[in-house]
Amino acid sequence: MDPTEETLNNPAIRAYLFRLVGEEGLNLLERFPTEGEHSDEDLAASTGINLNSVRHTLYTLYEKRLAEYHRIKNNETGWLTYLWQLRTDHIYDAIREDMELVFDKLSRRERYEEENDFYICKDCHLIFTFPKAMNTDFKCPDCGQPLGHFDNEVLLTSLTDRIEAIKKSLGHA
Repeated sequence: MDPTEETLNNPAIRAYLFRLVGEEGLNLLERFPTEGEHSDEDLAASTGINLNSVRHTLYTLYEKRLAEYHRIKNNETGWLTYLWQLRTDHIYDAIREDMELVFDKLSRRERYEEENDFYICKDCHLIFTFPKAMNTDFKCPDCGQPLGHFDNEVLLTSLTDRIEAIKKSLGHA
């Protein structure tokens, strides 16, 4: 079985790629020729996918090191042609990098939620940190209603659970 086909048959990887390049991008990946390098124009012609979509998908994959190219210059016209090939062997590295980014963001958010006390307007549903609530005398700046304490324990528990799951997946546990 072709490595790209094998990669696309994994539901988790397929979901990641769908989030990354969308339905048209997945269609391109499924139809990408298995051998050699191909220009974006050739890929668009052979797959029937819009050239701009092909280019967008290739550049997105390139940013994650899931595609690479080399340029050739036509000496008569001076035009550059980019020849592309997929690098699905880098998929796990790309997913790991994205998970590390999510882990960092969630960890920062967890710290923010732990370090702050929150107040909410029961009418407008606006949430304020303690200093901002204090600056408005614990009244909503939009409607004037008194602010009540907001218990963020459910959010904090959810963040902690998600962080622990990512730690386990990344081998940080």
